[in-house]
Amino acid sequence: MSEASPEVSGADRARARPVGVREVASRAGVSRQTVSRVLNDHPDVADETKQRVLDAMRELGYRMNNAARALGTNRSRTIGVLASDALQYGPSRSIAAVEQAARAAGYWVSAVFAESDDPGQVAAAVQHLQAQSVEGLVVVAPTRGALEMIESLDAGIPIVTLHSAGHEPNSFSVDQVAGARLAVACLADAGHRRIAHLAGPSNWLEAESRAAGFVAELAARGLETGPRFAGDWTARSGADAAGAVLASGVTAVFVANDQMALGLLSGLREAGIDVPAAMSVVGFDDVPDAAYYSPPLTTVRQDFEELARRAVHALIGAAEGADEVPREPLVPELMVRRSVAAPPR
Repeated sequence: MSEASPEVSGADRARARPVGVREVASRAGVSRQTVSRVLNDHPDVADETKQRVLDAMRELGYRMNNAARALGTNRSRTIGVLASDALQYGPSRSIAAVEQAARAAGYWVSAVFAESDDPGQVAAAVQHLQAQSVEGLVVVAPTRGALEMIESLDAGIPIVTLHSAGHEPNSFSVDQVAGARLAVACLADAGHRRIAHLAGPSNWLEAESRAAGFVAELAARGLETGPRFAGDWTARSGADAAGAVLASGVTAVFVANDQMALGLLSGLREAGIDVPAAMSVVGFDDVPDAAYYSPPLTTVRQDFEELARRAVHALIGAAEGADEVPREPLVPELMVRRSVAAPPR
């Protein structure tokens, strides 16, 4: 004989029902219209009244329904993200940081992905976001094709770009040239005079800027431009480059990202080369694992969180008339670890 299910009281059912505007208004001692004004950031609400409403929301566990609020304000409070490459560390970290910054500001994020060399995909992605009434668009544009994609957009909303290396007027970027110069300066200051560069793909704007910084810092120090080797951002390409690096006779390598640096360290170790005693290596990005490479990798850190915060606030500012956000490139930071030493005598 099965046990009878316990009865659910009216009080229990009431507790299970989501808290609504009516309950918040009753707790705060205001009208439902006043609660609605607070939800919609209406300016004609006294500070003391607004605080009572916010306190009531917190006490009751009220959860704001963004979709319902959009119906009342004709605003979606949603930011779109259009990405052409989310597999690499920089773009993927930036997309996550955009979502965090938007959520902290009370906005949603809707992300879509499209190949930058496929106009049909790009158009469909933009239309998908427009159908959601996004109020602004963050375009992750690491390649030349992605940058050209932006120029072809007619979204009718504010647009900013990330990872376009400052090549686009509404871009938010880290100074890639300055970061590369920090890396090369670190090697030169350690006494290295024959320095190579393991570069990223030539169609990536940041790879191009890092290569330019490599050349500029060597020229500023009166050093001959060392050999450059092509990589594709992967650890495998770094490992594959180890033989050519050794054959070139250099004593140090500036690697355009940490994943390739990891591969290069592995390839050098397989060849019996000690890092940093026989070869020094500097990477770029400061991925979370860089401090645990063998040896711990000296690298250049980019502040992806601040980059995303600025981009999101710029879009929100365009929608709400907020203060202008600084547009100058962020200055990267050199993280000194144990992969650099004086050249062998």
